[in-house]
Amino acid sequence: MRKIQNLGDNRNKGSCVHCGGPNETRDHAPSVVFLDEPLPPDLPASPSCAACNQGFSNDEAYVACLLECVMVGDANPALVQREKIAALMRGRPKLTAEIAALKRYEDECVVFSFDQKRIENVVLKLARCHVAYEMNEPRIDKPDGIWFQPFSLMAPEALDAFENDQNDVAVWPEVGSRGMHRLLIAEDNAFSEGWLDIQPGRYRFKVTVESGLRVRMVLREYLACEVHWN
Repeated sequence: MRKIQNLGDNRNKGSCVHCGGPNETRDHAPSVVFLDEPLPPDLPASPSCAACNQGFSNDEAYVACLLECVMVGDANPALVQREKIAALMRGRPKLTAEIAALKRYEDECVVFSFDQKRIENVVLKLARCHVAYEMNEPRIDKPDGIWFQPFSLMAPEALDAFENDQNDVAVWPEVGSRGMHRLLIAEDNAFSEGWLDIQPGRYRFKVTVESGLRVRMVLREYLACEVHWN
C-alpha cells in the first residue's frame, strides 16, 4: 500500500464517519479481523467515535468466523484455514456454538444460515470508511442499496459486471481526494483496474462515483458486496 495524503475539503474531515460524532478513535477498513499478520503498511483508517468503533466488533467477528466455516463446511476450529480465526473461535466458544447451530444439510450438501442484518451492518461499516477515506465524502445517511452474494452463486454476466465495470471513471472523484490521486498517479502496485488489493486472498475493494457513490468489496475471494448512494 502506498500512503496518499487526503488534500480534499477540510469540512469533510475529522468527525465520525458512521454517525458524525467526535473523532475519538481510528477505524480500520478493512477491519483487521479480515486480514492476517503481518498487516499491510499504511492500512486505511477513518475517524470514528469510540461507541461506533466498538459497536461493530461482535458483528465483524461473526462475519469473519462465518466466512471461514462456510468455506470448509464446518464450525470446527481445527478445520479452519486461517489460524487467526481458528484462535478467535477457540477463545469465543459461544460464538463458535452459535455458528455451528447455523449448519444444516440440504440435498446432501452442507449449508449455513446467516443473520443478514449482521452482515449488512459490517458491509455498510466498511463502505462508509472507504468512501470517507478514498473519496473524502463521508456518508452517514442510509444507503440506497446494499447487497452481498457468494461468487459461486453469481451468474457469469453479473460477476463480470461486478469485476469489470468499464464506465466507472466517467465521473472523477473530488479534487485532492485519495481516489483522484490514484486515478492520476496509479503507481501503487495494489491498485489495478480500480481495485485496491489490501491483502491478496483476504480483502479488496473498489470505490467509484459513477451515478452516485458505489463501493464494492470482496471478502476472502468468496463474498462479493456492494453499497451505493445515489
